[in-house]
Amino acid sequence: MPPREVTIGDLESMLGQDIGASDWLTMTQDRVQRFADATNDRQWIHVDPERALRESPFGGPIAHGYLTLSLISGMMEEIWTFKGVAMALNYGLNKVRFPSPVRVGARIRAAAKLLEVTPLEGGVQCVVGVTIEIEGQPKPACVAESVFRLLG
Repeated sequence: MPPREVTIGDLESMLGQDIGASDWLTMTQDRVQRFADATNDRQWIHVDPERALRESPFGGPIAHGYLTLSLISGMMEEIWTFKGVAMALNYGLNKVRFPSPVRVGARIRAAAKLLEVTPLEGGVQCVVGVTIEIEGQPKPACVAESVFRLLG
């Protein structure tokens, strides 16, 4: 489904509402390896599938929590886009938790809810609650509050 097109003026009426969900994304070993190489985090539970299968309590390799977290921005672009906005800036995160690991081969998606809208000079600051769901699993991979600014 195409992303929902939103203006700054639409945000107040969306407060407290579910915004939507992204498409499902399959976590591949290649993606995990590329993240490990980019961050120099090559812990065996991520990059050694054979050892992870033998020794990991997760039954195989898992994605880095920070890899899962880093996918939020791209997944949010699948959920909504902003019309009439000169610039959107990632301002940080409030709360982040990783309740469940993402096994290589699992499918994940982001579900989002608009929690706060605060006017700023020239724009707004928003807080979106993002839950990274794992298909078929009761516990999410990641729960975060993403803070961003929209400048008109």
